[in-house]
Amino acid sequence: MQDPDFAEIVGLICKEDPRFDRKAYDFIRLGLDHAVKELKKKDTGRAARSRHVSGPELLEGLRVYALDQFGPLAKTVLNSWGVKRCTDFGDIVFNLIEYNVFSKTDNDRREDFTDIYTFDEAFVKPFLPTRTRKGPVGPTGAAEALGSA
Repeated sequence: MQDPDFAEIVGLICKEDPRFDRKAYDFIRLGLDHAVKELKKKDTGRAARSRHVSGPELLEGLRVYALDQFGPLAKTVLNSWGVKRCTDFGDIVFNLIEYNVFSKTDNDRREDFTDIYTFDEAFVKPFLPTRTRKGPVGPTGAAEALGSA
């Protein structure tokens, strides 16, 4: 169930900045939780030090979370929410920072979300078939591959 305060704040943000669907904000919040948990698993000492996640760490966590949640439809779902590139994730994060939902350190900048990956690399490429056959596949090669030659 969604936190009513969060839903209210997202409503205010969406009135001010209508580029992104409300669902994108929910996704970022859940994706942040996922990223923090994954980073703590990799670095158990991190749990005691800080819950802070850098822009590139968050982007990687969001990539993994989107693939886990939406599979081959990840790019389509994100695009339907108005999220088309890494900088869009950064804009959503900084909108949440401006409304004191998320916090930041002095080192955090919007530029941290620039050009970390393209959405095709992150959300389409993992589902493309890998080419293992060497050499050209022509009419005879295709027939042989089907076993009808």
